[in-house]
Amino acid sequence: MTAPGLPLVHPTTRLVHGGALLFATGSLADTLWHGIDERGVALAFGLLIAVGELARWSGAEERESAPLAAAGALAYALLGEDAGQPTHHGVTQVVAVVAAASLLGCVPHVAKGHGPTADHLTRRILTVAFAAVCFQPLYNQGRLREWAGDGPSYAALVVALLVLTALWDAVLAAAMAHARTRWPFGPLLRDELRATLCIGSAVCATGAVMALAVAVAGLWALPVFSLPLLLTQLSFRRYAAVRATYRQTIASLARATEIAGCTPAGHARRVAALSRAVGRELGLSEPELTVLEYAALMHDIGQLSLVDPVPAGATAALAADDQRRIALLGGAVVRQTGVDAEVAVVVERQADPYREQPVSARIVRAVNAYEEKVREAGPGGALTALEELRLGTARDYHPEVVESLARVLARDGLTLPLAG
Repeated sequence: MTAPGLPLVHPTTRLVHGGALLFATGSLADTLWHGIDERGVALAFGLLIAVGELARWSGAEERESAPLAAAGALAYALLGEDAGQPTHHGVTQVVAVVAAASLLGCVPHVAKGHGPTADHLTRRILTVAFAAVCFQPLYNQGRLREWAGDGPSYAALVVALLVLTALWDAVLAAAMAHARTRWPFGPLLRDELRATLCIGSAVCATGAVMALAVAVAGLWALPVFSLPLLLTQLSFRRYAAVRATYRQTIASLARATEIAGCTPAGHARRVAALSRAVGRELGLSEPELTVLEYAALMHDIGQLSLVDPVPAGATAALAADDQRRIALLGGAVVRQTGVDAEVAVVVERQADPYREQPVSARIVRAVNAYEEKVREAGPGGALTALEELRLGTARDYHPEVVESLARVLARDGLTLPLAG
């Protein structure tokens, strides 16, 4: 069995990667064959993109880990003039410059083994290609001037194209994640769109301002308008570091039950990973998944308050009143740690009748029971445990959660019978 949520190599993902590679290779070959138009402009934007890629952070959960590079790439794709002089670079040169600069900037990250570079570069190339295809042919043919002129209408048109590009990028990212993980496409797209409203809006706005400013003031506008986004990127890095420290603190608190001998080693971590996968399957949003993961990590912390520890920490086999008492004790401990109150609510309500539980508590209860039953059953325990959960759907476990758990287990390598 593979770990829940582990990225899978899917033929669709390979096809998308291959298409981006062919497009980038063809663009590079075409650009080298015909020569580079406005070499100074291409060099300036290429340098900006490479620096942005060098400055990106690895291991962060944000959708865009290199906002400066993304903004520079979009600005180059939507660039029509340099200090009042028309530019003549086309779609292939845009893709070639962005691909070469991105590859150059990713070299240190690849050398250190950081980050999903293939997915990152694929999205960058296909997103920039979309923007360039929408803008460059129409601009070079003079159509945009006919439609929008040189005033506010032209700026509004550039912003509209960036909005379309952001939507395309969200759909592309969700589709790639769906192909790789087989998680539901709808929730993935919703999370991508939500992320677009955050850092994505800053990237699009900076890209539009860069393109318009270079058209008027020339290349000197690039460092001026790059500085705010660079400061924003540094702020996001600090926020990501704080959030990582927060999660490590919760994981350390969760290990207290293992150190005290109340639960087997790795139990909380396994329940958290599998709960998050089931939550994904049920379509929970990213904030809801975070609460679910934290609650699953700390679901057994109430056992620290018991005078007589539960043998092997197997709370699923206890009487309902005992389970509720431990859950309430756990919720009280969570509240004292300063963790989000939503996490405490899930911990407190994991032993309630499932019809009265929030969905996160239903997931934690079912996954915890599954993990304990697998451990007790030994060989073939996965099938036995799942069938026991199905038999308990009349009272203890929500049927939809159990079947979502079955789908996650089947997808991750176990041959499990799905309910008909």
